[in-house]
Amino acid sequence: MVTQNFGRTKEGHRVTSFELCNGNGMCVRILDFGATIQSILVPDRNGMPTDVVLGYDDILSYENGSCYYGATIGRYANRIGGARFMLDGKEYRLTANSEEGHNHIHGVLAKRIYEAATEKNDLVLRYVSPDMEEGYPGNLTLTIRFCLRDDNALAIYYRA
Repeated sequence: MVTQNFGRTKEGHRVTSFELCNGNGMCVRILDFGATIQSILVPDRNGMPTDVVLGYDDILSYENGSCYYGATIGRYANRIGGARFMLDGKEYRLTANSEEGHNHIHGVLAKRIYEAATEKNDLVLRYVSPDMEEGYPGNLTLTIRFCLRDDNALAIYYRA
């Protein structure tokens, strides 16, 4: 596994890219920012490496862009109208982060720095979202394991 500096966020946090490669010429680059798949290089029919993932080339584009290219989203996938929901009779107000300004879309996980560890040839990323982050009740610990296999399969395992 190859690690490289991918830049710094606006707040000065260092972002690292991790490259998993197999013996077939396939490589996957994953950022610890948002547990984001930044690129997947696979050999084309002529054996030339070709990137098959939409993504940005720098960290500021990931921070400022309106697209969630390759990122891990959540706590909720999609849009929560009015940036609020009811749970057990209690209303929770979320951060209004959509372009329209009054809805909540995808949650915070795509814009956070994850703790990284390697286990064998796998990349394991972990993030703890504390109670009431962006208005969500309860602590959430998320662990994501990225495994690039010799048959060119990329397996991703989520545990929350």
